[in-house]
Amino acid sequence: MNSREQKINVHGVDLNYLKVGGGKHAVLMLPGAMGSIWSNFRPQIENLDRNEFTIIAWDPPGYGQSRPPTRKFDEGFLQQDAIYAKNLMCTLGYDNFSTIGWCNGGITSCFLAARYPESVQKMILIGTNSYILPEEITIYRGLKDLDAWTERMMSPLAAIYGENYVRNVWPSWVDAMEEIYEKRNGDICSAFLEKIQCPTLIVHGEGDRLVKESHAAVIRNKIRKSRVYIFEKGYHDPHLRFQAEFNDLATQFLLSPFQDSEP
Repeated sequence: MNSREQKINVHGVDLNYLKVGGGKHAVLMLPGAMGSIWSNFRPQIENLDRNEFTIIAWDPPGYGQSRPPTRKFDEGFLQQDAIYAKNLMCTLGYDNFSTIGWCNGGITSCFLAARYPESVQKMILIGTNSYILPEEITIYRGLKDLDAWTERMMSPLAAIYGENYVRNVWPSWVDAMEEIYEKRNGDICSAFLEKIQCPTLIVHGEGDRLVKESHAAVIRNKIRKSRVYIFEKGYHDPHLRFQAEFNDLATQFLLSPFQDSEP
């Protein structure tokens, strides 16, 4: 078992990934916007049962250590990430796997499950939206001015990328969200949700300010085999703030037959 980060070439890009555990159930972890393997999923990588799971966490192109290339955001970047993710897993020898996706990584998971239903066994979405609300695009636009960021907001990304990279790349993420909002009436992946066949657990924090809790119910209504779990004291990162509870929840969902009822 190799527990060190490695790189593998997938369609011309050297993708950085981490593989731990030797369990029969492979689980791919997909980070949020400008997230990375360790910054987004350390508690899961370190504490999920390695006898039950083989955990693969990755840095999408331009994220973390999957650089070069410099990250580029456009209207279709999340769909493109889904293609890279599928090809990464195939290259590593996994034709069937489950996913845990946070925020943008959850949207990528939805595209992945919709496009490759034969490959995705189960899916866990954390703080995920399928469209953009007017109040959310206002928040995103406010985040474009990096001079207004607090040290607490900047320091985690600067530690991974350096501040210059963040300043050069982050505004284009906001531009991509604005493009989706204006050209597609805010629809990110809603049209794809009904194509998803795999059992899905939708996890959300009641106090999430970036992605409103109402998104969980919308996704639940469109994915047939799905259920919702709300962390009443949670925010945008319940898997990080409530590590043990989330890991127990994820383990039970991934290893048990799906039941179409609230946990």
